[in-house]
Amino acid sequence: MVHVAVGVILREGNVYITRRAKDAHQGGKWEFPGGKVETGETVTQALARELAEEVGIDVSNSEPLILIEHDYSDKSVKLDVHTVTEFGGEPFGKEGQEGTWAPIAALNEYTFPKANEVIIQKLQEK
Repeated sequence: MVHVAVGVILREGNVYITRRAKDAHQGGKWEFPGGKVETGETVTQALARELAEEVGIDVSNSEPLILIEHDYSDKSVKLDVHTVTEFGGEPFGKEGQEGTWAPIAALNEYTFPKANEVIIQKLQEK
């Protein structure tokens, strides 16, 4: 089971999403940025580190949103999802990945990994 800290970066009814590399697991699909929680790290620490590395922002505050466990045929993931509403900098694809601000209401128009569907539902319920 891969433990992943996931950031739902929110601003004015929009959420920042990135596209996974073609050669990555679930490649080419859109996702909420984040990454593996390393040994000895809290989810909050991992989230701040991953978002700084991936999209170049400094997280000031995050709040737990949902915990998801999902089994793909080739991998199991535990997604520790947090909303991020306070951050420094402007997110961008720091690792060369495509990124965009998407309206929460339009997230169904993007192709996400199956495990992310619950996150989208949760956001659209608000």
